Amino acid sequence: MKITNSLKALMTRHRANKLVRRRGRVYIINKVDKRFKARQG
Repeated sequence: MKITNSLKALMTRHRANKLVRRRGRVYIINKVDKRFKARQG
């Protein structure tokens, strides 16, 4: 999982990326290709 300050650039890496908020953190999840997971922090 990649941890970055901004997820805006990472959203464009795959078309199946979804932005979700869990427990006050912002995540990118991808059901199609799991290697595009990311967290903002």
